[in-house]
Amino acid sequence: MAKAFPTDNPFLRGYYGPVNTEADAAHLHITGEMPRELCGTLYRNGPNPQFAPRGPYHWFGGDGMIHAFHIENGNVSYKNRWVRTPKWKIENEEGEGLSGTFGNPRYTDPRVFVLNSTIANTNIVWHAGRLLALEEAHAPYSLDPASLMPVGPDGGYETYGNKLNGPFTAHPKFDPETGEMIFFGYSATGRFTKEVSLQTVDKHGKVTRAEILEGPFPSMIHDFAVTKNWIVLPVFPLTSSMERAMGGLPPFAWEPDKGTHIAFIPRKGTVADVKWVTAPPSYVFHPMNHFETADGKIVVDVMKYDVAPLFPLPDGSPSSATPPAARLFRWTFDLSGKSNTMKEEQLDDRAGEFPRFDERFCMSDYRHGWIVSGNVTEAGVRRSEGITHYDLSTGRNATWSAGADDRFGEPVFVPRGDDAAEGDGWVLSVIYRPEEGRSDLAVFEATAIAKGPVALAHLSSRVPAGFHGNWRPGTL
Repeated sequence: MAKAFPTDNPFLRGYYGPVNTEADAAHLHITGEMPRELCGTLYRNGPNPQFAPRGPYHWFGGDGMIHAFHIENGNVSYKNRWVRTPKWKIENEEGEGLSGTFGNPRYTDPRVFVLNSTIANTNIVWHAGRLLALEEAHAPYSLDPASLMPVGPDGGYETYGNKLNGPFTAHPKFDPETGEMIFFGYSATGRFTKEVSLQTVDKHGKVTRAEILEGPFPSMIHDFAVTKNWIVLPVFPLTSSMERAMGGLPPFAWEPDKGTHIAFIPRKGTVADVKWVTAPPSYVFHPMNHFETADGKIVVDVMKYDVAPLFPLPDGSPSSATPPAARLFRWTFDLSGKSNTMKEEQLDDRAGEFPRFDERFCMSDYRHGWIVSGNVTEAGVRRSEGITHYDLSTGRNATWSAGADDRFGEPVFVPRGDDAAEGDGWVLSVIYRPEEGRSDLAVFEATAIAKGPVALAHLSSRVPAGFHGNWRPGTL
């Protein structure tokens, strides 16, 4: 029998609480004018536990659920489906949760532990004709773009002909010039190990690079950066430990004394050519963009936390007195000469997360970026959020906020056309309306955020707090 979810965890109630229904809606009601040029699907992924977990629950550990908004000829349809992973299937058959967060062996049924199943709950991308639901400890999970059901010879897992070497990040990078997908996977040689895999898949879906880098210690590496010539892999002191997990202590914990270590691996070289830069302890879930300057310096714009949020110290005590918040910084690296250097510049003092940009300009100097403003990792409190647009050329920014307690999903940029200028298009975000207990899909003119949405597609149900999504152009 399915047990009720605990009520004492802020990430299992309110905006963060799971929905227990799958829905289809062919024609959402629309306020404003949905742009006729928009034709495609916004896929959004996030944790939505099917059943109450065993042991302590962490927001990052819920089953993946895809929310798909298809826009065509001014109409918006909606579909949501759990990702039917091996874990989801066995728990669905049993009618109860059988695992601890992150598959913690202390709480996980041996039947689930042996599956080593993905939860596919963090991101969803389109590459080489495949729609891939991602998290960061397993292979991608391939889904049909229309039905959202698993596809492929391995029951959903995409292993690229068994050439996939280790786990697969939730944040692969795409080279706009070559069509390559570059990705990594931490704990590459086993759970809570310090090795990191580095791989590349070409635009046809063929693995063209597979290497293993030895890191300084086991670390949760959520995201990374790629420029035209470099793979930039940050190892922050958010460490992992099997010994802690088995002893009832946090599997992942903040250990600032270990410092930050950033690896630079040539795209045209090997891991043997790695260069390392050390930096003070900090944590970055997400960079915005990353590129090289004309004189060869490497620039990475990041949403930086001074202390990793959502994770405690190794003994389980809080890592900070108040919830940490991320702010926009620019890191500039100079790898020339005998001493590699790093310069840090703060670009804005507002809290925010989920940075996005016009990804046609990935790995190039750029002008426009967008974030959700507000401390999105702080649950259970009243706060104002909004969408902020940065013009990095002028240093100006603009924000639009809705109701005092409305909550915003990641802003996803969609160009007006293939040849449109940078930033010429729309930004899409899912907004939760707590007073009404439901959500809207909002469409903004990308560089006129402060004017508010040009169109809203209204759901009668709620889209819970999630992580990442992307746009797949064209009909279904």
